[in-house]
Amino acid sequence: MSTTEAVEQVEERAHYRVTFSVILVATMSYAMLQSLVLPVLPTIQTSLHTTQSTVTWVLTAYLLSASVATPIVGRLGDMIGKKKTLVAVLVVLAVGTLLAAIASSIGIMIIARVIQGAGGAVLPLAFGIIRDEFPPERVASAVSTTAALLAVGGGLGIVLAGPIVDALDYHFLFWIPLVFIVIAAVAAHFVIPESRDTSPGRISLLPAALMTGWLVALLVAVSEGSEWGWLSGRTVGLLVLAVVLIVVWVVSEVRATQPLVDMKMMRLPAVWTTNLVALLFGVGMYSVMAFLPEFLQTPSSNGYGFGASITSSGIYLLPMTVTMFFFGLWSGRLTAQFGSKFVLLVGSAVTVAPLGILTFAHHQEWVIYVVSGLLGIGLGFAFAAMSNIIVESVPPSQTGVASGMNANIRTIGGSIGAAVMGSIVTSGTAAGGIPHEAGYTHGFLFLFVGAAIATAAAVIIPTAHKRGRDADADVQHALEADGVHIVRNAEAAMVAGAPLVEVE
Repeated sequence: MSTTEAVEQVEERAHYRVTFSVILVATMSYAMLQSLVLPVLPTIQTSLHTTQSTVTWVLTAYLLSASVATPIVGRLGDMIGKKKTLVAVLVVLAVGTLLAAIASSIGIMIIARVIQGAGGAVLPLAFGIIRDEFPPERVASAVSTTAALLAVGGGLGIVLAGPIVDALDYHFLFWIPLVFIVIAAVAAHFVIPESRDTSPGRISLLPAALMTGWLVALLVAVSEGSEWGWLSGRTVGLLVLAVVLIVVWVVSEVRATQPLVDMKMMRLPAVWTTNLVALLFGVGMYSVMAFLPEFLQTPSSNGYGFGASITSSGIYLLPMTVTMFFFGLWSGRLTAQFGSKFVLLVGSAVTVAPLGILTFAHHQEWVIYVVSGLLGIGLGFAFAAMSNIIVESVPPSQTGVASGMNANIRTIGGSIGAAVMGSIVTSGTAAGGIPHEAGYTHGFLFLFVGAAIATAAAVIIPTAHKRGRDADADVQHALEADGVHIVRNAEAAMVAGAPLVEVE
């Protein structure tokens, strides 16, 4: 390549801030679609003339689809290029959102949510593009901001759902995000450069099918277990099937010449410990977003709750959304100064306190606002830090699948947490089917214990220095066989987001 061509290429790819703007619009649109429907499921149930058990599939189908699609599409991005894959994902997300906006039956709505679930791949693709396109010193803060917006979008969806439905109707919960998804897709096509780091290959069909099987079995079991009974034949049978399929899936991935999920990468200490923390945070975040509004909407005549409307219950969660955003942004600076592990530890520890308060003191409105704000601080720090640790710990060619699995594990944690929380809360009900206060107290205690375990798990995550050595040792042997050598300063290259290898 001539000097002139090199300069032109640098200039062509220099507008990373524009790329970042497109990524943020795409991430925010997807994030809001996760939670906008949570407070209005009863409205959708009535409008589409269905039952309560059936309308829950508006959530379950979305989680199932996202769980299956995210790692597969993340791998596709690593293989064929993250830009073109992101555009394709946004187009599919737009189609699903359009179908949801015009759905006239619960069957069509559920199909639309399955299609929307493919949008879960937006996050790993965004992280991969950031790593490819941003100056090394900007990678950590950009990843932190993107992760923060994902969490913020989830909270903002709950806050905005009530006003949107009151002013318009629930169809606009899909029409409004659709506009931004289309804008993001068009902009991504014309603005975002194509990936420089790809890993050509193919997706092994057997591991993909097995992964789909165990995810479906697990999530259906935990989603329906409270209704079927946790010891019923269907629930136990699906859980046993999930365990068997997980074992077979891991064996098939280890033996595959081109695995969907590289198990050598997944067993890196930094990766598996961070994924454990992600699982526990998924349990807490999704459960709070699903059940705290229900707690707030319970009429105070039952001895607890505040009789809040859909809109006002969202206002209680507004402090969480605000602090999640600002502290997620701040986490980038803290990461540069103290490292991602420190930020994750702080976020995990901060999350423990509000869940403890919520367990034992939830009868005054100001307490709920304090709890909401503190939860936002902890989640903002933790989500950004987890994403940074994953991006720092794997080679660029595996960023998509690694961050995709991390996001996927949060989704699985959310599904498990919501199902267990639902079982605890509804273990005893008063007249009219309203849960006893003890159900919520025990449920919040469950989340408090989960947050404490997440904090303990964050302690054992390796430091940046150790992460560099672990990744170096795991990939060196395979690479040397192909005439590829690890760069001497692998640790610094990984933390900065630079390529880990050089080819002779």
